[in-house]
Amino acid sequence: MKKRTLYLSLIGLTMLVGACRTHYTMSGISRTRVLVDKRYDAHESQEAMDFLQSYRHVVDSMMSPVVGKVARYMASDKPESALSNLLTDILMWSGSRYGEKPDFGVYNVGGIRAAFAEGDVTLGGILDVAPFENKVCFLTLSGSKTRELFEQIAKRRGEGVSHGVQLEITKDGKLLKALVNGSPIDENRSYRVVTLDYLAQGNDQLTAFKACTDKNAPQGDKDNVRVLIRDYFKEKSAEGVVVDSKVEGRIKVVEK
Repeated sequence: MKKRTLYLSLIGLTMLVGACRTHYTMSGISRTRVLVDKRYDAHESQEAMDFLQSYRHVVDSMMSPVVGKVARYMASDKPESALSNLLTDILMWSGSRYGEKPDFGVYNVGGIRAAFAEGDVTLGGILDVAPFENKVCFLTLSGSKTRELFEQIAKRRGEGVSHGVQLEITKDGKLLKALVNGSPIDENRSYRVVTLDYLAQGNDQLTAFKACTDKNAPQGDKDNVRVLIRDYFKEKSAEGVVVDSKVEGRIKVVEK
């Protein structure tokens, strides 16, 4: 009986291996982008809408609460924009709750995925703007690495930088001038920086962050960047403040 079982098992294994064989071979890999826009709404699926309806009120109750107001339409752009300025300044604002006093902040424009329309800001609107699970992160850079960071920002034609940073860059991405709070970069001192944990890892080609020291990277839900954005708007709303932000010349593109 054992021999028969073994024999049948070997037959089964042989058939399985044979079934896995194929005459197909990979000849190449290609990719393309599929634009998902309103064309897919032309013929609405009633079955899909019926399925979603039972969840709609739950989602709306979570996303529709208003947490504040903005004074103007704000979108992200390079080398500088009202929205990237605002979000970086919010990172700076958050420092006090962590016992931090950063010299400047950096927020990547690529991480800003929507705009704020003038008027009410909802929780859903904040989620659209900051959809990722990024946490706030504080770290220290040497003077030389701070200059290198600004050179990398120049090469990327700009990123979000906080109020007090002044960069002059060329059209081809060269750094000509860098000031922090009115002073040139001091090679002999260190700078405390607030940013996203994603950037602190050296992503988006901002590799100077990899040389950081004294990192403070809280990982709780309350440390999510979009939670900080929400809390900022709530605080300003309680103060009766309509949030505003403008392009103010933090990053200027100049001729050589």
